[in-house]
Amino acid sequence: MKKNFVPALVATLILGAASTGFAAANPFSDVPAGHWAYNSVTKLTGEGIIEGYGDGTYRGNRNITRYEMAQMVAKALAKTPSANLSAASRAELEKLAAEFRDELDSLGVRVEELEKNSDKVQFTGEIRYRYNYDKTENALVGDQKSIRHQMQYRLFPTATINDHWKAKARFTATTNLRADSTTDANLTFVYAEGKYGNFTVDIGKMPLFSNADGGMVVDDFFSGLRLVYGDNLKFQLEGGRWSGGPFSSSNRADYVGAEILYKNDKFDGGLAYRYFKDEYKDKDSIFSVGLGYKFTDRLKLSGAYAHNSKAYQKKNSYNVELNYGNTNKNNPGSWGVYAAYRYVSAEVGLVPTYGTWYSTNHKRGVEFGATYTPFKNTLMQASYFDGKTLASKEKSRQFYGRVSWFF
Repeated sequence: MKKNFVPALVATLILGAASTGFAAANPFSDVPAGHWAYNSVTKLTGEGIIEGYGDGTYRGNRNITRYEMAQMVAKALAKTPSANLSAASRAELEKLAAEFRDELDSLGVRVEELEKNSDKVQFTGEIRYRYNYDKTENALVGDQKSIRHQMQYRLFPTATINDHWKAKARFTATTNLRADSTTDANLTFVYAEGKYGNFTVDIGKMPLFSNADGGMVVDDFFSGLRLVYGDNLKFQLEGGRWSGGPFSSSNRADYVGAEILYKNDKFDGGLAYRYFKDEYKDKDSIFSVGLGYKFTDRLKLSGAYAHNSKAYQKKNSYNVELNYGNTNKNNPGSWGVYAAYRYVSAEVGLVPTYGTWYSTNHKRGVEFGATYTPFKNTLMQASYFDGKTLASKEKSRQFYGRVSWFF
């Protein structure tokens, strides 16, 4: 939970059951009437959020000490869920939370623990609009076109189990705007995550992303186990079952993968190996490597290469990309642009992360794109690809647009 949420919980304490007598006299026996805390409490109790001694009273006109107030704060923090507050009230509560921190500590109550336990399940989400226009020129049958208008609602609940473990999930519902059809909300993934220092273990169905090559090989989900150790230098081992990409639900693949990743302020890189074997004994054995270097805070050059030793035809894929800018969904007005050359075989790039790879992932060509944040928690992206298919050398053009609203 975010730090500025402490006051929202303190609000539910201080604003919960107001008494007019409380605002009429200084509730602190050891704080001058002109102290900012008195003025803040007077203002917030006027909005109505404190339980006093639990019965809506303050036991006559008796003054309240800082420790008694801290006990009320602790009680409210421990039991109260999130509250909607104005920016002004939130600012007042942030100051009060800091003011009572010492008293809470001396009572053996940590604000962070109360904050965490008061709301075990946190929700974040995204509404995503996507548009794809794909056109492939074919001299024999004519141009092949594909268009997608899609809205998605994604909800991400995260539940705290204990000091080390959390449960994470995603529910997804999709609307096809062209067909005016909507799916039910489905459980996209669910897994338990345990953190012990620099060691992390994930168990369940979780995201599957080829970090070393920037998602050129795969960006999907798998069911199984993942172990990660390290900080700037990370070692990752994962394995389980996968039914995405070329593997259908009736022809799932056994999967194991390993990655070594490194990152500092200027440089990032990685090595990865992934092995798949489906129920018909078909195999994919994919090695990938990626490198990236930041010349400045805004300019970065990156590249990736992957090879599938079990591929029948096109065994290699690679990507070279130049990025300029720093787009941040929390920073309105931030932007970025990029240019890339991509050569991706469908036998190597099983489910590439690129938005312009919607209809086919077996092609090569140049891609240009831009990202922009017009408002806070709103992110826009536009990409254009111009190239040819690898199999028949047909002209291929794609346009991809996306707008995401985060909450």
